[in-house]
Amino acid sequence: MEFSSYIFDANQRIFWLYLLSSLAIALVMIKLHPKYKSYFTKKILWSESSILDYKYFILNAFVKTFLILPLLIGANEVALILIQFLQTVFGYLQPLHVAKENVVLLYTLSLFIIGDFTRYWLHRFLHTSTLLWRFHRIHHSAEVLNPFTFYRVHPVENILFGLRHALSAGIVSAIFIYLFGAKIGTIEFFGTNIFVFIFGLLGANLRHSHIPLRYGIFEHLFISPYMHQLHHTKKHSHQNFGGVLSIWDKIFHTWHVQTTQENQIYGLEEKNPHTTVWSLFYEPFLRKI
Repeated sequence: MEFSSYIFDANQRIFWLYLLSSLAIALVMIKLHPKYKSYFTKKILWSESSILDYKYFILNAFVKTFLILPLLIGANEVALILIQFLQTVFGYLQPLHVAKENVVLLYTLSLFIIGDFTRYWLHRFLHTSTLLWRFHRIHHSAEVLNPFTFYRVHPVENILFGLRHALSAGIVSAIFIYLFGAKIGTIEFFGTNIFVFIFGLLGANLRHSHIPLRYGIFEHLFISPYMHQLHHTKKHSHQNFGGVLSIWDKIFHTWHVQTTQENQIYGLEEKNPHTTVWSLFYEPFLRKI
């Protein structure tokens, strides 16, 4: 897996344009609040935790590419199976007469909303299930946040999120194909869902940083970087599970913001067992439930 495949792929969090936009937002915030300049020092970017993120990113990229992705079922396979099921149970349906542009807009929006909803619940289960938490706690073991912390994820969690995407996208696609035929398509920019692209531009990489970007009243609808930073603290790690939308946290009572800008302490409540790249891989299998 080449590093360039992450930098030039708009489906990846560290796509060059997302990094650039986040940097621009951070520089503006530093200009307004000079104290934030300390978040771009060697103490943060070259801390032991950050260096571990960089090393793990490289190794885990190979594991994901050569061991995980070849084994996962894709959204297209799920869609094909479900379409055949729908045709068998309900018969062949004459495509509904809806303008193609309306179908494309609705399909793009449905993929985004259903995907974000399923992401919320899987993320929440990773916290509430004792078995799943032993793998997800790796992500929360980071004591310093940087954009590569996003990739501090155990391969088991990668598999779960890959299956989640395949199922959610496959089911949505199958229903749309069954109802509307070949009219479906997505509104894309740089080869990714337009809503995902906008999310990336609005400082997505600052979620894993110490720059407390907030969205004000819009935090009732969207997860701001600051809200996700709260999720990484020891005190509020079981709140703000949303990926992009915060409405799921509002509906299911896991939403949290605070008016005071207190010093946040990131990491696990217990002693951190993840101090080497290899411990990030094997420790969850050795840990007693």
